[in-house]
Amino acid sequence: MARIVTPLTNTQVKQAKPKDKLYKLADGGGLQLRVKPTGAKSWLFDYFKPITKKRSSMGFGTYPEVSLADARKKRTHARELLAQDIDPKEHKEDELREKQLAASNTFKSVATAWFTIKKTKIAETTARSLWRNFENHIFPNLGHRPIDKILAPEAINVLKPLAAKGSLETTSKLVGYLNEVMRHAVNTGLLHHNSLAGIRSAFETPKVTHMPTLKPEELPELMKAINYASIKLVTRCLIEWQLHTMVRPREAAEAKWCEIDFEQKLWNIPSERMKMKKPHSVPLTPQTLSILQMIKPISGHREHIFPSDRHPNNPSNPETANKALQRMGFKGRLTAHGMRSIASTTLNEQGFDGDIIESALAHQEQNEVRRAYNRAQYLERRKVLMSWWSNYVEEASTGKLINEKSVKHLSVMV
Repeated sequence: MARIVTPLTNTQVKQAKPKDKLYKLADGGGLQLRVKPTGAKSWLFDYFKPITKKRSSMGFGTYPEVSLADARKKRTHARELLAQDIDPKEHKEDELREKQLAASNTFKSVATAWFTIKKTKIAETTARSLWRNFENHIFPNLGHRPIDKILAPEAINVLKPLAAKGSLETTSKLVGYLNEVMRHAVNTGLLHHNSLAGIRSAFETPKVTHMPTLKPEELPELMKAINYASIKLVTRCLIEWQLHTMVRPREAAEAKWCEIDFEQKLWNIPSERMKMKKPHSVPLTPQTLSILQMIKPISGHREHIFPSDRHPNNPSNPETANKALQRMGFKGRLTAHGMRSIASTTLNEQGFDGDIIESALAHQEQNEVRRAYNRAQYLERRKVLMSWWSNYVEEASTGKLINEKSVKHLSVMV
């Protein structure tokens, strides 16, 4: 027959005096008041584990901070868990761990983990700009916040001042990056859902502005300006190299001699220098090889093909070509990056295969299987395309362009 326990009263609990040894006063249902020789009182719950049926106990806190009524509520909750075969002590420890984990997983710590991976997939300049925007606009208000506490209204309020200044493009980028961080948290088990998924609708959509570029028929004007411009030889060669090879400004400015394969007539750019973090090979034409021969006496003994004027052990600044074009009178009409558009527009207008053009421009093919095929199959066809383009640029430098009939004939081959 089970022993009947008379529940404690508030007076008994309050007046329980210390003894030489620790003793307990039972309230029933496993709840006990433990009284130490020092006079300290605390609540203890004794129970049998759901699976192993072994004896165990857990503390409910100290008295008077936890009253008799509060201790009984905790006992009721613990017994409800036991009825579901849940160990109340383990349940409490799990909840504590989750709270500690949430507190340690601030937005900045999670963003840092996400950025460690993100920066391997984007250009170095893009990565620097991304992190600088986080430090300037996000971290001051959200960096210290537990990521599971950040809700849409808070994030929107943080971005509103930036949008109000008219920086809609930066705001749009930050909205995207915030969502990437939150998805990273979901995918790594830190969050159950992305609470910022819909915040883009709270901001005005920025207008798309394309980089200034010239029409294909204006290429002779550009070549004439390059030929007569008062610019350094390295800068002239850099502009022409970028125009012929159709690469991005940074990829051209940081070109290295070790990347040139003269035997195969290829410029092999490693993945870490490409925007899409994929290696890219550019077929070299007689015109581009001529540029290398022209600049070799200046930089052939150095690492970079186009060295900086003030610091020759470093590469040219990616903005060098841009500034030169502005001085030549093309400000607002053409950027260094826009020279890629001249090539793209010309080649597309003349009927070249769009896939070959995209491959030459090192644009990322989304389909993995198709991308592997393109890499294997397009190089030979790109050699023909690059040869035609270099001839076209060379003709433009004389003030005339290759006639359409010859282009159409060649495009059949490509």
